[in-house]
Amino acid sequence: MGRFRGIWFVVVLLIGSSLACSLTGSEGDAENDPPAAVPVQESALIFASPTPMLLPERLAIDADAEEQLLVNLYERVNPAVVNIDVAAAAFGDLSEFGSGSGFVIDKDGHIVTNNHVVENADEVRVTFFDGTVITAKIVARDEDSDLAVIKVEMDPERLAPLEFGDSDSLRVGQRVIAIGNPWDLGGTMTVGIISALGRTLPGRITADLSRYSIPDLIQTDAAINPGNSGGPLLDSMGRVVGVNTAIRSEGRYNAGVGFAVPVGIVKRVVPALISEGRYRYPYLGISANGEITVADLAEELNLPVQHGVLISEIVPGQPAEDAGLRGGTQSYAFYGQQILTGGDIILSIDGYALRDFDDLIAYLVRETSVGQEVMLSVLRDGEQSEIPLTLGERP
Repeated sequence: MGRFRGIWFVVVLLIGSSLACSLTGSEGDAENDPPAAVPVQESALIFASPTPMLLPERLAIDADAEEQLLVNLYERVNPAVVNIDVAAAAFGDLSEFGSGSGFVIDKDGHIVTNNHVVENADEVRVTFFDGTVITAKIVARDEDSDLAVIKVEMDPERLAPLEFGDSDSLRVGQRVIAIGNPWDLGGTMTVGIISALGRTLPGRITADLSRYSIPDLIQTDAAINPGNSGGPLLDSMGRVVGVNTAIRSEGRYNAGVGFAVPVGIVKRVVPALISEGRYRYPYLGISANGEITVADLAEELNLPVQHGVLISEIVPGQPAEDAGLRGGTQSYAFYGQQILTGGDIILSIDGYALRDFDDLIAYLVRETSVGQEVMLSVLRDGEQSEIPLTLGERP
């Protein structure tokens, strides 16, 4: 039907042009006649047979350069990315129960992956890009960062470690590349951008019901699916900026929201796992009112600030108590939830302004160590003061 409409358009155009020429010839004189119109057949040809424009040479060159960059990156990086299959003993036999990804970080055969990939494994088997399969041993795991290190005994010349980048300089909108083994499809590369920074995901819950979170995560829309866990998130130079760890999805498939542990945390945790078998987290010994922030309560409680960490409770015998910090004293019902108010509000740590509790946890993990002294700016009864505190070790 679209072709017939085009024919009618040409016919109408021809008739209209003929009428226009006829009217002009009868009412105008030769001196005042307008310039001759484009011949009707040429005009009709333009409308009936449009010619596609060629892509400008500069755009074609840029597109080709982008393609070559990704091809080159994949060829350099993929040899360091491995598939990890895990099995557990059941009734005397090993039974495979999961898989994930990992990447080589040194010539000694150390491989970084996620804790949740290997935490229940009795056997770990690693498959390299060329099909080589080798059994690995678990060096150490860290549940609070969801990182783990495994090791293979292999000729160092066959290992191609990846280079660590800098997650502190990342910006939203920056291109990132994920390589891993989604759905057991080895060596799969996906490309996207950083869609947010500083995300927090729930971590473990201890026996005393304390909850720890994984802070400062990178959010990306690069496709991440089951099996990508533990694989590298890379910048455009092929440097590791994160370790893919989770997706936000109702159906366990990519929905455009994936998360990676930033390489800044990897640089702190992984060397300790290799040398000491564990990572010691700095600790204040305070708790807050769950996800309810100072900003949520500012208008309700007539608080003088919009940001900070409202302390609900002080853990006995920990650094916060030793430094003289105060927890909440009054129970308050806020949208059906009982919270404690009246405690100190921590505004900053070492001059770093805090928006909420997640900011505090991220700063502690990223910038501090056990035994380090920090300076807290604290608001108490409307007055601000500076309180020094020596960090302890997270239980």
